[in-house]
Amino acid sequence: MTQLILTPNLDNADDFYFELIAAHDGLDKTDSDALNARLVLVLANHIGNAEVLSEALKAAKLNEN
Repeated sequence: MTQLILTPNLDNADDFYFELIAAHDGLDKTDSDALNARLVLVLANHIGNAEVLSEALKAAKLNEN
């Protein structure tokens, strides 16, 4: 079983953040939400492990406030 990584694990995190924000530039809320949904599905497919994805959902839900 692969464990969900919750510690910083992304090279050039700031660069990715700015790229993510730029991808939303000019989109209305509906299109921005759709982009986020597609990105989640693409990354979930890449991860490909239902247990890790369940852990990620739980971790995200805990941090929603």
